[in-house]
Amino acid sequence: MRLFAKILKVGLVTEPLGPGDDAVVRVARAVEAKARKLLGRAVAIREVDAGSCNGCEVEITGLMSPVYDSERFGIHFVASPRHADLLLVTGPVTRNMEIPLLKTYEATPDPKVVVAVGDCAQTCGVFRGSYAVVGSVDAIIPVDVFVGGCPPEPADILRGILTALDRLPVRKGRA
Repeated sequence: MRLFAKILKVGLVTEPLGPGDDAVVRVARAVEAKARKLLGRAVAIREVDAGSCNGCEVEITGLMSPVYDSERFGIHFVASPRHADLLLVTGPVTRNMEIPLLKTYEATPDPKVVVAVGDCAQTCGVFRGSYAVVGSVDAIIPVDVFVGGCPPEPADILRGILTALDRLPVRKGRA
C-alpha cells in the first residue's frame, strides 16, 4: 500500500524523447508498415551475441526500453530462432560461439534473413587477430545487411532491419 501511495505522490516522471529521437520513431513506423505488408503481423527477431563487447547490445536493449518501446511498432524479440523472421547478430564470432551461431542459423525458418550489427560483426574491430576470434559474421553464415558503427545508433539498427525486410518475400494473401 505504501508503494502505491508513493507512486501516486510522485506522479509521472518519464521524460519525452529528445528532438533527435523522432528519427527512431519514423524508422520504427516504417519497419512496422513493412512487416505488416510482408508478414501480416509483427516482425520476430532473434538476437545473437557472437562475442561482442556488449556495446551493440546496449543499443539494441535501448530499442526495447520504455524510451523507444519497439514493441509498440511491431518489433518483437523472441527467445527461439524457430520463431524468428530475422537474425540480429552482434560482435565478431568467437570460437565458443561458432557452432551455436551455425545451429541458430540452421534452426531459423526459411527464408533466412541476417543483419550483422556493429563494426565488429563486419571487420572484427578491435578483436581482429585475437586467438579467440574465428572471424566476421559473414565468414560463418550469410549476411544480408551490415549495420556499421561502434556501437550503431538505434535508428541505424532499425534502418538495417528495414533494409533486411526487403529481402523477405510477401506472404500469400498479402499485397
